[in-house]
Amino acid sequence: MVDCKKEQNKTICNCSYSCGRKGMCCECLHYHRKRGELPACYFPDDAERTYDRSIEYFIETFQKR
Repeated sequence: MVDCKKEQNKTICNCSYSCGRKGMCCECLHYHRKRGELPACYFPDDAERTYDRSIEYFIETFQKR
């Protein structure tokens, strides 16, 4: 089993939402995958702040840039 580097992960996590998964990337990925979403780290900071984690919004965001 690999040790989670939670504190190290928190320093690079751009998620502005308050949640218990912050810094635990594997839990975050599984949570969003079940919901058909992408985690905050896939989005630029300004797009992340909308809390829209949909794949459609991800595509829309990067088509505009």
